[in-house]
Amino acid sequence: MRSRVAGLVVIASLALVGAEAAAADDGQSVGGVRGFTGLVNSRSRTFDLQSWWGAAAPGIPARPAVSKPQEPQPVPTYRNRLICYSDGRPEMAPADGWCQSGVPLTPRTDCEQLAVLPTWRQWTYPDGTTGDWELLDQGSCEPVLPVLTVEDFRSLPIPAPVLRLQPDRGWVLVNIETIVMTDPTPVALRTTLAGFGVDVEAVPTRYSYDFGDGHTLDTRSPGAPHPDHDTFHEYEQPGTYAITLTTEWSGRYRVDGDPTWRDVTGTATTSATSPPFTAEERTSRLVDSLCTDVPTPPDC
Repeated sequence: MRSRVAGLVVIASLALVGAEAAAADDGQSVGGVRGFTGLVNSRSRTFDLQSWWGAAAPGIPARPAVSKPQEPQPVPTYRNRLICYSDGRPEMAPADGWCQSGVPLTPRTDCEQLAVLPTWRQWTYPDGTTGDWELLDQGSCEPVLPVLTVEDFRSLPIPAPVLRLQPDRGWVLVNIETIVMTDPTPVALRTTLAGFGVDVEAVPTRYSYDFGDGHTLDTRSPGAPHPDHDTFHEYEQPGTYAITLTTEWSGRYRVDGDPTWRDVTGTATTSATSPPFTAEERTSRLVDSLCTDVPTPPDC
């Protein structure tokens, strides 16, 4: 092996001497030989073969590089969801934003709104398998959650509560209490804001009655039937009247994926009007029947 290398050195040295009659001094690079980047020693007429073996030999074209086909790479999927804890380990909340029973949500960032939910990542591998969801961050406070404005609240189809009268028979007596009442049950609504589903709850908080004779009543009581009634009116003159009830509603809302309820700034109103009825004067007289008789007497 040593003799073969020595022979190669001699041959290479002679070739260089013939190609470059005026060889450079010690340490000078030899030019004119394609593919050669070694150094020649003018005294020993030898050169560095290390660079020679790494390049194409003179007169032989370099072998073209062969590019390997790129192997399939794992593909990431990202989602923004709340954090649930199971056995002390963080897990991604379901799509509805709620954890399983007994598993608390992660502590919230101290924000006025948690706009960006925690970020999760899952890898899908070339063979079709997927890894576990990894928690990348805890979320941030950038204000991107939609806000239900009072204009949005007022545009919702809040149903006017039913106005009830007692007695409710198409006529009432002058100078006798006409009782009014309504249903105070909150109303659940559903809407969409900026692509987010939103739950809305409307709660009646104030009731204003216009009795149609120039008199009104403002109250926070929804009223009650006789004998527990606290909302009523006495008509002073006979005539035909109708009562209008205007209800004021406050509201709160909750964006999907965020368990916090937030108050609506401002209120909405609805109105309902009773069918017309008459206020009448009646005089007492002796009768031979009772209003509880069947059939009911016509003057009852």
